[in-house]
Amino acid sequence: MTDRAPAPGALALVEALVNTVDLESGEDRLDTPEGRAEFGVTEADLADMRELRESLRAVCLAHAGHPPHREVTPLGALLARAPLLVAVDERDGSASLAPADGGALLSRVAAAVAEALTAGTWLRLKACELPDCHWAYYDRSPAGKGRWCSMSVCGARAKMRRYRAK
Repeated sequence: MTDRAPAPGALALVEALVNTVDLESGEDRLDTPEGRAEFGVTEADLADMRELRESLRAVCLAHAGHPPHREVTPLGALLARAPLLVAVDERDGSASLAPADGGALLSRVAAAVAEALTAGTWLRLKACELPDCHWAYYDRSPAGKGRWCSMSVCGARAKMRRYRAK
């Protein structure tokens, strides 16, 4: 739904996962074999991945100053289950967190969150304020006060609703 560029670095994975469902139409890319393959999940993983997705969406809403869209498992509780290891590059000594379990989605998301925290970009991943949207987007505005995934769609809808309410 957004007309914005994807989030930087590994945070793009988190943004893409949150945006696998279109709340307005109900279409869920995780319902398709191609959508599941994109994230490396199986049908058996679906319930856990949807739980992770909605916990991530709740955090994105919180980043934008909005209450959770529904009751969810706290993201910290889910990410605590993700095995990570510290990978050290022997050439330059740089270190990063990497999935310890061969790249399972939960561990990849945990590593992406850790990378974004270190880079200072985590709080810029937000969710659109419109209840029928809640699309994740990376807020590139100078002040970090973006409210909608798309100014031309959701921003226009919100402004029109406010105008009509007057």
